[in-house]
Amino acid sequence: MIKIFDFFPKRDFYGFFAVIGLLALISSCAANKNTVYFSNQQDAILEANNLPSKNVIQANDILSIAVTSLNPAATEVFNKPNNAYVSTSSVTGANLQSPGYLVGEDGKIQFPVLGAMKISGMTTAQLREKITADLLSKKLLVDPIVIVRQLNFRVSVLGEVGHPSVVNVPNEKISLLEALGLAGDITIYGRKENVMVIREEDGVKKIKRLNLNSSEIFTSDYYYLKSNDIVYVEANKAKAASSTRSSTLIPILLSALSFGAIIIDRIVR
Repeated sequence: MIKIFDFFPKRDFYGFFAVIGLLALISSCAANKNTVYFSNQQDAILEANNLPSKNVIQANDILSIAVTSLNPAATEVFNKPNNAYVSTSSVTGANLQSPGYLVGEDGKIQFPVLGAMKISGMTTAQLREKITADLLSKKLLVDPIVIVRQLNFRVSVLGEVGHPSVVNVPNEKISLLEALGLAGDITIYGRKENVMVIREEDGVKKIKRLNLNSSEIFTSDYYYLKSNDIVYVEANKAKAASSTRSSTLIPILLSALSFGAIIIDRIVR
């Protein structure tokens, strides 16, 4: 009996498999390079010149403003609005109740005794200083301590991540890497070299594409996220091809199973 491989010289046969093996190794290395973060980053010390920018108060923000002083009875009136609840929605669709001041579309809040205050465009630190100064100048409290926090500081992480979600940030500071980690990290189908950040500032939407395979992310102005930023991780070609194959094979398999069931039914009869 003549063997098929007898038609090919052994030298060509081994060379053929050597080329196939080399191509597989190269493609494997390329694929591995795209699945890791900062593949070209060596040990280094980078200057922190991209510190988180100060987040300013905008319309529809929810603020917690707490006032304390040596006279608890006198300060009680300034803390009652923090016990009023503002209805919000969670990612699951459930209604949540958040205590605090809701900033109106006009950028104002109604603060007890001090009245309407235009606060949009301020930072929480600036608002704290303003309320403290007003309480002192009007001699409403002695040595007041004012604490202002933004309750709805959040970022949205969408696309090819483990758990697409809205991430709430209680300390008003979060990096892009932290947000991705809280969302379950980028899946093997996500394009780390093309992560999109959508940011709205001064009525303008800014779109920035970032390469997480490059160490340049550490010095990017988008390394630290701002409130209401949207992070989108695009799917790679492998995910699209996988989805296409699945949508093609499933009908074929179902047809084959149906055909097999008909044949078995005829045989049994």
